[in-house]
Order: sequence, then C-alpha cells, then structure tokens
Amino acid sequence: MKKLLSPYHYLWALGAALWYRFPARKLVVIGVTGTKGKSTVVDLIAVILAEAGKKSIVSGTVRFAVGEKSERNMLKMSMPGKGYLQKLLRKGVTEGCTHAVIEMTSEGARQHRNRFIPLDVLVVTNIAPEHIESHGSYEKYLASKVKIARALESSQKEPRTLIVNRDDKEKNAFLTLSVPQKIEVSVHDPFPYSTKLPGEMNRFNILIAAAAARAVGISEETIAQAIAKFQGVRGRMESIENNRNITIYVDYAHTADSLRAAYEAAGAGPKVCVLGSCGGGRDAWKRPLMAQVAHEYCEKIIFTNEDPYDEDPEAIIRDMSSALPEGSFRSILDRREAIRTALTEAGQGSTVMITGKGTDPCICGSRGSQTPWDDATVVREELHALENRA
Repeated sequence: MKKLLSPYHYLWALGAALWYRFPARKLVVIGVTGTKGKSTVVDLIAVILAEAGKKSIVSGTVRFAVGEKSERNMLKMSMPGKGYLQKLLRKGVTEGCTHAVIEMTSEGARQHRNRFIPLDVLVVTNIAPEHIESHGSYEKYLASKVKIARALESSQKEPRTLIVNRDDKEKNAFLTLSVPQKIEVSVHDPFPYSTKLPGEMNRFNILIAAAAARAVGISEETIAQAIAKFQGVRGRMESIENNRNITIYVDYAHTADSLRAAYEAAGAGPKVCVLGSCGGGRDAWKRPLMAQVAHEYCEKIIFTNEDPYDEDPEAIIRDMSSALPEGSFRSILDRREAIRTALTEAGQGSTVMITGKGTDPCICGSRGSQTPWDDATVVREELHALENRA
C-alpha cells in the first residue's frame, strides 16, 4: 500500500493543478518550511506584504486568507491536500492577488502537495528531529524538506531566492542546491526593528521574514513599519490579559527545543506549566525530553491530555514523567481542569505556560473522535469563572 502512496498523491496534485489552471504561475510565491517558527514567519511576511500594499494569499497552520478575508484553519493540517491549495490559489488570482505565502511541510512534500506550485522564494527556518515515525527516520524527514528546496531549484521563476538559517546544522543540505540567490540569516545579525514579540526565537523569525520580504522587493522602511505594528500570531506565545497579576502564554511548542525557547521567551520568575506530548502514536522518543525541559524551567508541572488518538493518555504521561523525580509533577488528564488548576495556583507575579496545542481546533481521541478545542478560549473562560467566584 505504501508503494501506491506517491503515485496516488501525485495524480491528485497534477489533476488539481490542471483543473485550476496552474494559478501559482501568475503569483509571486514565497514558501516557508522548517521544523519550528513556520507559522510566525508566514504571518510576518504576510503583514509586511500588506503594509506594502500587496494583496496576498496566505496558507498555514493558523489561518487561510485571500487579501483581507481570513479564516481560521480548522483542518488540523498545515498544508492541506486533495486540491485545496490549488483552489485557494486560483481564488486569490481571481480576486486580484499578486503574492502567496505558503507554509510547506515535510508530510505535504511527501504527498506531493507542493507540486505544480513554482516558487520564487523559499525560507528554511531550521531543521530538528520531528515526525520520525511518519517518515521512517530523521534522514527521510530531512530529505522531505530538501525535496521542497529542489522544487525551488527546478522552478522556472526568475529571480529565485533561498533563505536559510546560518546557525542550523543542516543548512548545507540546502545551500548545495543550484539556486541563483542564497541568503543566510542568523539570530546574531544586527536587529534594527522595534517589535512587540518576546524572545530570541521571534528575533530570528523577524530577521528571516524581513529577508524574504526584501527578496521580493519590499523596502526596508515598509518592513520596519509592519514589524512595529505586528501583534503576533494566535497560539504562538499568545499573551492572555487577566486581572490576577499573572502572565499567561499559550504556545504550540511541539519539540523540546521549541519548549525551551518558549520558556526562555517568557522571562525569569516562577512558572506553572501545563503540557502534554503533542500527539499519541508518534515521536514517543521526545516525551521525556520535553518533560526534562519543563523540569528545568517550571516551578510546577501539570501533565495533561493533548491529542492521544488511539494511544492510552495515561501511558503517554508515564513516558513523559519517566525521567523526572517522583513528586515533581502532577497528572490531570482533563485539559480544562489542568488549565483551571494552573490559573488557580499561580501566585502573583508568576507565569502560566500552556503549551502543545496553540490554535489546534480539536483534541483528537480514539477511533477518530474529535473534541472541539481552543486553549486561549478555554483560558479566558476559566479566568472569567474564577473572577465570578471571587
């Protein structure tokens, strides 16, 4: 059956491109791939283009948009298949869009979802172990990312630009490709922007998004203006206002590195941390690593349910807690109750970190069950309930 996967999805990609008349040929297309930071970089590029007066299509984990019409991505799929992207691009062309910013994933590339979308620019934020079970190995995961870059290499668009992370250990896998213009960006580069976004990770996201904008002709003045106005991305270090004199962040943080970056971006001080495993039946190797990061940064740790699928949620938490001292964590499977407990127990001046879901629209359980969900909404509901009880 696996042998049929590639031809099946290739035919879907070809059929959709033919049906919608290859809309990407009429657009300046900026692809964004990598393990971490994709969604924030996509939105940063989109707001810079909007500041420059460009009408754009946006496709990513958080949202889909055509110009100013934006809707939440409810598909639980960063790069949708079966013609969705081609249909979205055609709609954008019909409505006068000139640019498209597309989040491109390894799974999407494995299923040919990036085919027949010729790129002008590709941004590679970073590469770290992820989706190992799905791809079969880290090497195959990396190869799937490189496959996206090879699409830039073979694109007929001119000029073409590849933008990579200078500090990433896998950068040479991309820089060896034959692309007319290659740009390396580092978090250590001069940072000439005013921004509301916290943390070193967002400093890098801004720098690499700015490089992409310059590659398609946007002025430095316009880039700076857009970055200064940018409020952030829902579910990505999203700050929740409250009257309890605590700081609350909701973040996606699906790897140990991204979890560490989120905790560091939140700043010093005591932290009450709610987290799970980012999905049952996959990447079990990273569970104790994420737990160890939480143990390093958090005063209180609450392990909870995330997306167990057909795996036992309690077994997932046992995997997470296996590397931690007894008594250094609690397990509250009900995610709402876990959030409520964190908000209740957080002392004044402390930070509540709720990670792993971001803007995911549901909790996926056994036999395909889906419970509608939104971390930020639940936080606000529980804050409201606490205020009413006070």
